[in-house]
Amino acid sequence: MSTNIGRLDRVLRIVLGLFLLSLIFIGPHTLWGLIGIVPLGTALTGFCPAYALFGIRTCRKA
Repeated sequence: MSTNIGRLDRVLRIVLGLFLLSLIFIGPHTLWGLIGIVPLGTALTGFCPAYALFGIRTCRKA
């Protein structure tokens, strides 16, 4: 499992994940905010299975 997510992509995923998770506590108070775990998890690991499936890489090649 190699890294396929670049720096900007990671930052955007972290922001999106935290925003979605905040919907659990503020806003509509629904469990749909748990979807935020997905972008947050992919940002923290640096690997996106969907990117791997389609051959997409947003990080620089080493």
